Formats: sequence, C-alpha cells, structure tokens
Amino acid sequence: MAGQARETYRHGDLRRALLDAALELARTGGADAVVLREVTRRAGVVPNAAYRHFANRHELLQAVRAAALSALAVAMETELVRVRRSRDPARYARACMRAVGTGYLRFAQEEEGLYRAAWAIPDAAPETADPAMAGNGGLNPFQLLSAALDRLVEAGVLPSERRPGAEYLAWAAVRGLAMLILDGPLQRLSRHQKEKIGRRLFDMVEKGL
Repeated sequence: MAGQARETYRHGDLRRALLDAALELARTGGADAVVLREVTRRAGVVPNAAYRHFANRHELLQAVRAAALSALAVAMETELVRVRRSRDPARYARACMRAVGTGYLRFAQEEEGLYRAAWAIPDAAPETADPAMAGNGGLNPFQLLSAALDRLVEAGVLPSERRPGAEYLAWAAVRGLAMLILDGPLQRLSRHQKEKIGRRLFDMVEKGL
C-alpha cells in the first residue's frame, strides 16, 4: 500500500497530498490537530517522505495557514460578488465594506478549524503579499479589507487623513467579535442574533474610522 502511494507521488504531487491531509485535520481540530505523522499516514506515505517538502511541522503549519487565509479570502469575495452596483458611490462602498466583514465572520463560524489555523503562527503578518494566501481575485483577506477602505475614501465616506492604519482598527474589531462568538459569551446566541451584532459592529467601525 505504502509502495503504491510513493509510486503515485513521483511526479511532484506529494506536497499537495500532504497539504490536503493537513487541511483536513485542521478543519476538524485546528492547528493542534496537524501532526506530521498523521498527515503522512493519511497521504499514504512513510513519515520521512514529508521532510522532502516540509522541513518541520512549522513549515507545514505555514502552508496550512496560507491555504486557510486563501479560503477566507474566497469567502469574503463570495460576499462581495453579492453586492449590487449602485449609482450612489457611498452606498456601494459601504455595502462592500460590510460584505468583507460578513464574509470574514461567516468563515470564522462555518470553518472554525481553518479559521483558528490561520492564526496559529503569530510571527506571520496578515498583510504579507504571498500568492498562496490570495483568493480567486489575487488578493488576500487583508488586501481585500484595504481595497474596501480605499473605496470608502474614494466615495467620500472616509476622510483621507483617517485612512492610514485603518485596516488594523477594522481588523481588530471584527476579529475580536469572531473570537467572542467562538470562545466567549456570544456562543450561546442564535445565528440571527450574531448577525445582528455583526451589523451593529460594522456600523460602529464605519463611524469610528
């Protein structure tokens, strides 16, 4: 069985198989569930085979983090696609900003394991321009947020002098709410209640910026 698996991966797709197995583990148990021995077992190869593609568990977690952030970007893009174009630039810009936040919160709740894995490596900056972290449109989650904020400036909703650093303020607010929903007192609320609080948070972020 193992010999057959190794034969299959001679053409370079073992890295993908290992990452897929790691993502499957992360999806159900977060970063803590990503263990090299279990990853190789699921991929059908001996443990030492992983080291040809990932020098250690940290490197594997970096790849998992990048893939999780890419999935988060896709979730945010999905909400952006649903925003209808408006003749009112300010209205459209506000809707796009909310879509970015909605996609973020939805992903955190529907893909909790991957969401947690995305933040398992504290030394990796969210604005890193790594193509592996990007969604279908080529932007990572942080860049999608930046684009939404730029759109607010262009529409006259956000004063240009208040634009610098606004990503970190908005990011901190939405991530804080996500963690309160996952680990804090907001766990007990219904989905409708969580969505309502999310909308109020978006109002607060927009006015606070």
